[in-house]
Amino acid sequence: MTAHVDLIIRNAFLIDGTGSPGYVGEIAIKDDLIVGLGNLEDISANAQIDTGGKAVSPGFIDVHTHDDRALLVDPLMSCKVSQGVTSVIVGNCGTSLAPLKISHRPPAPLDLVSKDAEGFFDEFSEYIDALDKSPPALNALCLVGHSSLRAEIMDNLDRPATNQEIKHMRGRLERALEEGAIGMSTGLFYPTAVAAPTSEIIELAKALKSCGAIHTTHMRDEADNITDSLNETFKIGREAEIPVVVSHHKCAGVNNHGRTVETLPMFDKAIAQQRIGLDVYPYVASSTMLDLRRMSNASRVIVTWSHTHPECSGRDLDDIAKEWELSLVDAADKLNPAGAIYFMMDEEDVQRVLKYPHSMIGSDGLPHDEHPHPRLWGTFPRVLGHYVREIGLFSIEEAVRKMTSLPAAQFGMKGRGLLEVGAVADLVLFDPKTVIDLATWDQPMTPARGIEHVWVNGQSVWCGGEVTGNRPGKALRLQDLESMGRAQ
Repeated sequence: MTAHVDLIIRNAFLIDGTGSPGYVGEIAIKDDLIVGLGNLEDISANAQIDTGGKAVSPGFIDVHTHDDRALLVDPLMSCKVSQGVTSVIVGNCGTSLAPLKISHRPPAPLDLVSKDAEGFFDEFSEYIDALDKSPPALNALCLVGHSSLRAEIMDNLDRPATNQEIKHMRGRLERALEEGAIGMSTGLFYPTAVAAPTSEIIELAKALKSCGAIHTTHMRDEADNITDSLNETFKIGREAEIPVVVSHHKCAGVNNHGRTVETLPMFDKAIAQQRIGLDVYPYVASSTMLDLRRMSNASRVIVTWSHTHPECSGRDLDDIAKEWELSLVDAADKLNPAGAIYFMMDEEDVQRVLKYPHSMIGSDGLPHDEHPHPRLWGTFPRVLGHYVREIGLFSIEEAVRKMTSLPAAQFGMKGRGLLEVGAVADLVLFDPKTVIDLATWDQPMTPARGIEHVWVNGQSVWCGGEVTGNRPGKALRLQDLESMGRAQ
């Protein structure tokens, strides 16, 4: 081993990401790699940190984000590095900044990542090159959104694509994959894609197979018809012969509370036969565009932003409607285009999915909302603090596995997600006794407590409750990854 290193982290409780019991030891870092683990008393270093027995684990991988534009306009990414996140997957739910050549305000939900046409990139290569030229504080892996492809190529999104349009979309997708996109996402729930038949998705998804890329999906229905949507999702994966990740798995609406006892066995059966993954966020409320279909399934709706009435951001829709002497539907029409938080899940379902061995953690935060869902700032500390320490839903080692090695395996991130010699030094130092989310429904942009130090590619990006200013993140291309398969 190298006799002199850049940094040694001493007296740490090491949680290696595999789910195995943690142990006390030391870590040596040189350049961007872990070069030593264990007892390192004889090794000298430029700097040393004594953790006092606090935990060190691989950096957390946020598998479901909408940080596409935030990476460019807020590259320090304090909302994520303050949680211990060192890598993000962007371009989810069918919405991506590239490739999309557009001359007008993008249709919802594309306006969740950029409200202006100028925020999109004609070519995927232009977007990923922009990340290279102005790197963020953390790593990014980028999907191509199916709705972005449709919005560019189709004159009317309220119908299936023609064979010629599918061919055009597939060409755009294949070029993006060559340029580093890691796969394709869909948002079949949304108006931009609800008219797309299963056959359209399968034909596009077939482009992913030869290059080992992945498909993530916000399914067509997470409410009454959830089992049909799961079957459709599994079919797409089987027929295209590709790995599929079901985004933010939930059973939405009071009529569907408790149905995870039905859906999770469906995952068990599918995972035994094909490459299927899923992610979940640790909250009973969702957040997206202000949509009448969601409103009918929610017990409470908070407006996160409004283009026509920005002063309503952060207020309950019910209060706004009463003030305006309008129905909820008419008030929503007056607010749109807008975004909202919907209280529509059951806590027992959330816990059941969180505990499910194959589930990964994803925040699904919307960084451009004026009053975002607290998951944008609180997801990972909430799992560690509330669900591990306070509830005892599972062990801290299992929580870390869901945030590190499991997503690294699912997305082919070689050399990340584990504490081992030779791995990339994406690390987080946190206090298991105090770590907790502090973001609330009223104050959603409050940094968490207990995340003490975060390193990305060997460089410190968060320390002492603030960003350091370093921006060592990398845009990880498909060609940098291992062929994606079933995560173990």
